[in-house]
Amino acid sequence: MTVGEIRIYNTMTREKEVFVPQTPGKVNMYVCGPTVYDYIHIGNARPAIFFDVVRRYFEAVGYEVNYIVNFTDVDDKLIRKAQELGSTVPEVAEKYIAAYNEDIEALGVRKATVNPRVMHHIPEIIAFIEGLIAKGYAYESGGDVYFRTQKFPDYGKLSHQKPEELQYGIRVEVGEKKENPQDFALWKAAKPGEIFWESPWGPGRPGWHIECSTMARKYAGDTLDIHGGGHDLQFPHHECEIAQSESLTGKPLARYWMHNGYIHINNEKMSKSLGNFVTVKDLLKRTKPAALRYFMLSAHYRSPLNFSEEAIRQAENSVERIAICRVNLNHRLAALGSRGAAEAERARGTGSTGEPELDRRIAEIRARFHEKMSDDFNTPDAVTALFDLVSEANQVLKREVVSGAVLQVLLDELEAIDRVLGLLPPEDDAKLEDEEIERLIAERTEARRNKNWARADEIRSLLAERGIILEDTPQGVRWRRK
Repeated sequence: MTVGEIRIYNTMTREKEVFVPQTPGKVNMYVCGPTVYDYIHIGNARPAIFFDVVRRYFEAVGYEVNYIVNFTDVDDKLIRKAQELGSTVPEVAEKYIAAYNEDIEALGVRKATVNPRVMHHIPEIIAFIEGLIAKGYAYESGGDVYFRTQKFPDYGKLSHQKPEELQYGIRVEVGEKKENPQDFALWKAAKPGEIFWESPWGPGRPGWHIECSTMARKYAGDTLDIHGGGHDLQFPHHECEIAQSESLTGKPLARYWMHNGYIHINNEKMSKSLGNFVTVKDLLKRTKPAALRYFMLSAHYRSPLNFSEEAIRQAENSVERIAICRVNLNHRLAALGSRGAAEAERARGTGSTGEPELDRRIAEIRARFHEKMSDDFNTPDAVTALFDLVSEANQVLKREVVSGAVLQVLLDELEAIDRVLGLLPPEDDAKLEDEEIERLIAERTEARRNKNWARADEIRSLLAERGIILEDTPQGVRWRRK
């Protein structure tokens, strides 16, 4: 794949900007990961999936990506969870890091270059804080250490608010120990029974914001190319990261800031306090992982996204159509035997179907996919380009005679786009395919039993596209391939 310039909406400037990395051909990207005190919900899944696609696209067009996603493994929430379970903070962290890795692997999210953990970087965090104290940006008070926000004149530049207008987030505690209510904690003195580490200011643990600043600097240097995360992290988390990092280094923390929008559930903001959140673990018990991934990419990443069971069902149908297309292309190519294999091999070398008009349409789809992805990672329109390719393939599959070259080029193009979007299953094993057909037939039988004729007809159509003929008999449903 080749591409021209990539444009990114920079939260800092509120404008789309041409992406220019600090080092040609390389991208240093840090995305704030989960606080590992529970199973992740679909709100956590959105940045995991979206920034995975960003990383994939950069790699697809030739960049080397250093992709850093941290784990916050010590925090008030982990301490409370450990107390509830009669466990320890490290044990809680290990449990939910393993669960997180299992969930995101199921969602097709590739492993980050590095997943740094706070507990493994305490000496670096202490050194970072000492540097801020030495420069007069931080002060110790009763075993706590705070950052002087008034000493950093640009505090508020990311969220575009004046310091006096900023609301204090949950983790920016107002306390009597502070010189100013806006000052935030870099180090917290340990309370009785809490996990702690020894420090120059007594036993304690890091504040939330200093953790990411320290780990980003260790694994990507003073300035990131891209810093990403959810919209809710702009303030206080990212604002505080900027203040402490830039005060220490005198350099910008990141050149481009990217933030994904919220997820709503049935048009209400998702919230654990409201009890309307859905965990990825529970959702994957009844939904294909590719459907959740498709759902996340179906709206522009900066827009709010409304989750509903109906939206997920529509996503399942969409990914089914893409998968069916690949299965049919592979089956048709296999049916051509050695002649088709030879034609396919020649096509791999030239990238041409041998049909100029079809080659032109495929090139237009490829160009449109790149145009959309390079315009601030417009995944909804990129997915539309993918479906245009599926439509071209389905037209070809209707032909009585088709060459192996045509089938191979369509397959290659489909898989090249999907290496970015990640919507196809890793393999099309025949046994798994048959099991999926049986599952759809069982769902259709249940729909007919419930007089849901629309869904029953929809499933029959999906199977027909795959070349599966259904026969309703007194003994039940039988199926055969066309």
